[in-house]
Amino acid sequence: MRDALKPSETGLTLSNLPRQDFDSIESRRSTASRRRMSSGRRLYYFLGLPVLRALIRLLTSTYRIERIIGADYIEPFIGGELICAPCYWHQHHVCGSTLIRSWVRRGFKACFLVSGSVDGDVPERIARAWGAEVIRGSANQSGALALRDMQRRMKDGYSIVTTADGPRGPKYEFKLGAVLMARIAGVPIVPIACSADRAWYLRRWDNFMVPKPFARIVLAVGQPYPIPSNAPLDQLEPHRQHVQEAVMSLMAECDRALNGSSEARV
Repeated sequence: MRDALKPSETGLTLSNLPRQDFDSIESRRSTASRRRMSSGRRLYYFLGLPVLRALIRLLTSTYRIERIIGADYIEPFIGGELICAPCYWHQHHVCGSTLIRSWVRRGFKACFLVSGSVDGDVPERIARAWGAEVIRGSANQSGALALRDMQRRMKDGYSIVTTADGPRGPKYEFKLGAVLMARIAGVPIVPIACSADRAWYLRRWDNFMVPKPFARIVLAVGQPYPIPSNAPLDQLEPHRQHVQEAVMSLMAECDRALNGSSEARV
């Protein structure tokens, strides 16, 4: 794949990062320090995390993955020779991370970008139990610190996985920070979406989707989309809109495939 880059070719270093880029990222650092976990919460995580992992394994083992549209798009990145930036909506984290986990088992070197707040502690431990790496922070906050971690992980051949509209939304709005990350790193964005015939939707900003046991699921992987490394910061909006529309289009395609429409790709 011509637009995919090897870890050594990303050119992502803090020393060669343009000053205006660094200042832009630095200005978005969170001013609030990460809350310290209470002893009660530590005990809750210590006792509850193994149970939670077991429940997740049990639940996801019942899912019936009927189709993965565009599965071949990720093949060049299996094995760590090439890296990318997989993105999906926060709402689709259960299905999206399950798909990433299946790639990790085949040699895909994934690194999840997880919230730097205490709320990210459980996702971090679950991801590490899967064999993935984790960066604490976000594409919009704590940017300079997250960038340093991303630099190290990508040099080691890891692809950075993000929830494109996280961590606080609005829902289905692709954050500019994710585009900026891909632009600076010189790696293509790989959009991901899913659809389930039966699911619970949590009453929160993202309507977080948890497919019910034995749900039928269709996933879709979009064509890798490179962000030009020389694109000016004030001209990233068209790229943001493009990848946002790409994820929305994949969602619609998953719905059509799940409903048996002949318009869905094979």
